[in-house]
Amino acid sequence: MSEDLAKRHYVPAELGTLRTWLVAAIFVNLAIVPLEWLRVGDLAMLSVLDAAILGILLMMLPDEGAGGKRDFAIIVAGVAMISALLRLATSELAVFDYWARAWLILPAGMAIWWLSSPHVSSWIRGDMTTEGAERGLARNRTLKPRLSAAGVHIVLLHAVAVVLIPVIWILDVALSPGNALGGEVFDQFTGEHFLKILGGESFWIWLRNSVIVSLGTTILGLSLAIPAGYAFSRFKFRGREPAMFSFLLVQMFPGIIILVPYFLVMKSLGLLNSWLGLVLAYSVTALPLCVWMLKGFFDTVPKELEEAALLDGCTQPQVFRKVILPLSLPAVAVTALFSFLAAWNEFLLALTFNTSNEMYTLPVGLASMISATGQAWGDFAAASLLVSLPVVLLFILFQRFLVEGLSAGGVKG
Repeated sequence: MSEDLAKRHYVPAELGTLRTWLVAAIFVNLAIVPLEWLRVGDLAMLSVLDAAILGILLMMLPDEGAGGKRDFAIIVAGVAMISALLRLATSELAVFDYWARAWLILPAGMAIWWLSSPHVSSWIRGDMTTEGAERGLARNRTLKPRLSAAGVHIVLLHAVAVVLIPVIWILDVALSPGNALGGEVFDQFTGEHFLKILGGESFWIWLRNSVIVSLGTTILGLSLAIPAGYAFSRFKFRGREPAMFSFLLVQMFPGIIILVPYFLVMKSLGLLNSWLGLVLAYSVTALPLCVWMLKGFFDTVPKELEEAALLDGCTQPQVFRKVILPLSLPAVAVTALFSFLAAWNEFLLALTFNTSNEMYTLPVGLASMISATGQAWGDFAAASLLVSLPVVLLFILFQRFLVEGLSAGGVKG
């Protein structure tokens, strides 16, 4: 009976994986069509033909005892590979062409390899022995996780490529002589753009302003958000629920709608072209999100710890300072990071409140480098990389706190 069960339930893991990968390849080839249309026009219809071939291959994947379908599927996969290789034989190919054809060659190649393998062929013909089925079931337990992991890594590699390609392009522009956006990648190298940016006075002025404003926003924002988050988490008072709802409500509206009122308030207070004006504006803007983040973390801290500290003779401020705050350092670090980055990257308010080059922050200073009469793309790319470097370093330094703070604040109990 167990022998019959082994033969009845065994299906090669390769076939299930191949069906999944072929579906993904079909969707990718269809997604390639509009991109190909922008590049080569009518030749983009060949990508539709690629998707159709993969669809036929998917329908021809055999079941047990269907040896004829297996042979036809191998022929279809061979046709797909030949079609892709012939298109790669042309000259003037870009990296995109190799990537696009890979989504036809690799699924077809895997189909030929797996469908012609001995154990899959034996299963398809229906002459697999009981011992072979038992070995196949044991093999599936090892192979399925590996194939699943391979699929996940393929998806992640594409996600990484989407992020890295623009960065590589900017790095190439920054290291290339002149101000051209096209050309071969990393065909020439020069440090003239970085030397020009670092040797000029404007960049250091913008950097000083951004550091002062960002640190001021972080310090002021935390000094308001930490006690507010703790109060909303631990105390019941009149207006608590409407206040929390208002914090959520203001996050629903785009920041541009408060631009004119902010400008009028800053002008009446004499805070235009000043660090203090930007610090106040950024702190108020970031406060609702910071309060919600900290409240979510404070909710996870057991109240029994506070009660024990109160029984030991601590006052409520001492409980907060000596018990709650040390436990909340990961959440405070995450909130500080988000406050700093919000001020570091903000453009619209800084552009509106500051009209003097001496008070420009880095985003506004970068925008001033691209004018209607001339575009210094090389300098702009070099400055963009320099501006992004502190952000990258902060994320690396705060990575452990980032994981702890976000995971702890997302679960109550």
